[in-house]
Amino acid sequence: MSSDYDNDLLREGILCFKAGDFDSARDYLERALSVADDNDTRARANFYLSQLIDDPVRKRAYLVETLAADMNNIEARRALARLDLQLRGEAIVDPDLPPSAAPATVQVTSERYPCPKCGGQMTYAPDGHSLVCEYCQRTELLEAKSPGGEEDFFLAMLNGLGQRKPVSMVTFQCQGCGALFLLAPQAISATCAYCGSAHVVATQERRDLLEPDAILPMTLNQDQATRQMIRWVEGNKIQPQGKVLEPRGLYLPVWAFDMSGSISWKGTSIKSPQERSAPIGLSLMDNAWKEPVSGEQPVKIGSVGVPGTHRLADLLVKTMPDFDFQAAPAYDPRFLSGWPAEIYSISMADASLDARRITVDETRQEIQKNGRIQDLAYSSSTLAVTGFQLILVPVWVTEYSFNSKLFRILINAQKGQVVGETPRHGLVGWLNNLTGGSQP
Repeated sequence: MSSDYDNDLLREGILCFKAGDFDSARDYLERALSVADDNDTRARANFYLSQLIDDPVRKRAYLVETLAADMNNIEARRALARLDLQLRGEAIVDPDLPPSAAPATVQVTSERYPCPKCGGQMTYAPDGHSLVCEYCQRTELLEAKSPGGEEDFFLAMLNGLGQRKPVSMVTFQCQGCGALFLLAPQAISATCAYCGSAHVVATQERRDLLEPDAILPMTLNQDQATRQMIRWVEGNKIQPQGKVLEPRGLYLPVWAFDMSGSISWKGTSIKSPQERSAPIGLSLMDNAWKEPVSGEQPVKIGSVGVPGTHRLADLLVKTMPDFDFQAAPAYDPRFLSGWPAEIYSISMADASLDARRITVDETRQEIQKNGRIQDLAYSSSTLAVTGFQLILVPVWVTEYSFNSKLFRILINAQKGQVVGETPRHGLVGWLNNLTGGSQP
């Protein structure tokens, strides 16, 4: 039979802990744990007991018991990750401090992937498993590995992996617009996918973050991308002024997060007179009945995509749901043969906040849709990021001119969807600056 006795003991234990009376706190918490009749009390008692223990083995046992009672306890997950890093002797980064400065760059010595038949340049093929010669079309199969799974979010935050740029990767900086790209180690030159400049500088930087986890193959070639672009332009009744630039292929960085936990909520359910079953506790308003309701919505979502770069982010986010992240093989630098890939400018830590906001918004809409809930109030305190991946996604980009202004077009190079900017004025029926379209 449940009672408040365990909660009273827990409350006293926490008060003593905060007051610095650790002996009394330990006594109250142990007694609360011995009579606890619910998981919330067990989780909180175990967590505070873990804070009173110096021995790492016993501390870890308490944290494990905390997560056994409440798997989404963020403080316990963070404390356990920190403890595991200490036991492994890894450095722990204070997330409130800025990341350390990167060391100076060094010049790259590059090689090419020549075709064994004709000596031409080999590039990553659309099938995602091979290199193909640009001249004689000879194909060389690559042994693609499966992605190794998501990185642990809390471990990454504690050892600084979420705060810095990629490690030991070849970068090219465009001298025309300043964009910074990743390129395959064998590349010796490139053309900027943004401004078309062929003047690039190769450098190699060593940072404290792993390279991308996975990369989606570029399944559309330039001709196919051009046809998709023409369909979109014609479908939106756009008449560009001057020549439309040919689409340019590149890879953009995307953070993909796994979210888990729940969102507790309360609000008001609107019911018609025909739907009400009992008038007790209900109030009549505008010929409908308002009933207080509450609940807890479980959340378990994999691969919430967030752009890793500010460039093209407004367009990329529109086609994000169309990418199949599950089809991405493990990253191999050879896959970038012939394709530039922009370095991410949004840190994993900042991107995780966007993933959390996206998840909360989607869950809130689901709650309101299912129950016609108004005056919705909710708490996402138990929602947590449980894993992440850095994935390179393929796109084709171009621009068209209208009234002396350039408008951007982005083509999903995996599935072919097109999104783009349209003029605010001058097109009948188009009043929004940003619109999205889809061409299968």
